Amino acid sequence: MSNPATPSFIISGTSSGSGKTTVALGLMAAFRKKGLAVQPFKCGPDFIDPGLHQLITGTVSRNLDLWMSGEQFTRSSFYHNSRNADLAIVEGVMGMFDGGLSSSGSLSATLGIPGILVLDVRSMAESAAAIVKGFETIVPEAAPRGVILNRIASDRHLQLVSDAIRKHCRAEVLGYLPRSLEFEIPGRHLGLLTGDEAPLSPQAVRLLADTVAEHIDLDKILSLCRNVPAVDDNILPMAPDKLCRIGVARDKAFCFYYEDNFDLLRAAGAELVFFSPLTDARPPDNLDGIYLGGGYPELYARQLNENRTMRLAIAEWIENDGPVYAECGGFMYLTEGIVDHEGSFRQMVGAFPVRARMQEKRASLGYREVQTESPCCFGPPGTILRGHEFHYSSIDPMPEHIARIYAVNNGTREGYAYRKVLGGYMHLHFGYSPQVVKEFVNFCRE
Repeated sequence: MSNPATPSFIISGTSSGSGKTTVALGLMAAFRKKGLAVQPFKCGPDFIDPGLHQLITGTVSRNLDLWMSGEQFTRSSFYHNSRNADLAIVEGVMGMFDGGLSSSGSLSATLGIPGILVLDVRSMAESAAAIVKGFETIVPEAAPRGVILNRIASDRHLQLVSDAIRKHCRAEVLGYLPRSLEFEIPGRHLGLLTGDEAPLSPQAVRLLADTVAEHIDLDKILSLCRNVPAVDDNILPMAPDKLCRIGVARDKAFCFYYEDNFDLLRAAGAELVFFSPLTDARPPDNLDGIYLGGGYPELYARQLNENRTMRLAIAEWIENDGPVYAECGGFMYLTEGIVDHEGSFRQMVGAFPVRARMQEKRASLGYREVQTESPCCFGPPGTILRGHEFHYSSIDPMPEHIARIYAVNNGTREGYAYRKVLGGYMHLHFGYSPQVVKEFVNFCRE
């Protein structure tokens, strides 16, 4: 059973760009400064915001996605990871009701935690009340309990907006951020810079925390929080013994992982050993399998190419039938090489006889469900897996002699298999089909 209940809330926006990431990071920083242990979460499949959460709170952030990992696992992850915190803060995704089952509103209603709406009032005054009223009525069980106003220009502006919301809406005005706040997180083609790249200076974090504490009523927010009920949250029992050693590539080039996947692998008996294809000479010794996650290999293609001993060691591992699962950036690393935006080619591992080519426009974005058509590292044919794609590269046509394992719900066939390697662009979340981690551990042990 979990420990005593934890106060919690979710920060939602009226749309993307409303300021919810800034508000969420500011609240995390402000509550940390008050001495509270904050457990952060991110609604949806995004990898970058959780890294920023960890940078602010010092605690690993978790993704909560009702479609990608299922309701049972989402509840389990939320309750289990909140149990030792003083406060759980969930950052929403897009607008509050955007995304159907994966929306912030659906997550708020499912978990029974209050929502706080971030509203950008830069070009409005009394009309803000109509927007808040709409968010209160469209899905009553997920109606926001409070509102934080972003980009307030003056005291007069604040009064006009606040009075209108108090007159027409049930949600409380909890405070605001001034338009004069200079806080920006640098970004690139896949979004903001990652937490590993330390895009926020300590001075910027202090400024944000102090601004939030000055203009937002933190005590009122705590009073709105409902406590998370204590539940039996062990979706997978811990294995009594370590059954295998899996090397996990983790550095600035390979930094996109769902932390819950690591927990599930450990629960199934895997010892995870982290290594860097950028800086280590070779993978760790005595491995039974390798897990290559996503990230930004295209930004570090030169360094990955120059680390020849690592590339040759992984190629030798593959040719000796060592098990490998690779997704997105990890899959790109296993191709012949990466062609960047300028047309420069950098040789990679070469397990798959294609090149990964960076595109000017986004190549793919969206949720994916696949059904396996052949036995693989995740189990027998018919296994269902869910995940997400977001990438700016595409590969050359894969030769027909390379097997396709996945039948994808968008009509394509992917999941390329060579020897004991499975690779593709989809980032899997094992929570939807947690039995696959036992299959993967057993596959690595064979």
